[in-house]
Amino acid sequence: MSVFKKPSGFTLVEVLVALVILAIALLSLAGLMTRTTTNNSAGGHMTEAATVAQDALERLRLSPLTYIPTGVLIADSFVGSTGITYNRTWTATQNATGNFATITLTVTWVDPTKLSHSITMVSGLSQ
Repeated sequence: MSVFKKPSGFTLVEVLVALVILAIALLSLAGLMTRTTTNNSAGGHMTEAATVAQDALERLRLSPLTYIPTGVLIADSFVGSTGITYNRTWTATQNATGNFATITLTVTWVDPTKLSHSITMVSGLSQ
């Protein structure tokens, strides 16, 4: 009688199936990493835009209400640390007695993927 050896190791088909499963998993992780990087970048731009808006509101809060022009759209721009230009526009409206003003400030920017974004903040100032 011949002695049969018990086969040990993996067949070529088993190795190929394992490699296909591994490749699919790695490709899905690569797509997830790109999306995460894009979202992280967008969050950074949004934070910087909010900081630019807050800076303008704080400057307006330091001014007396008599020096803030009302009913006029005022615009300026700011280049952020990432090289993106943030455009700020704001307008102020005063109440009938002139002791309270509502400021509406909008910051717009275009991200590196050429998508346009904006945030709007509304603040009230009193004397």
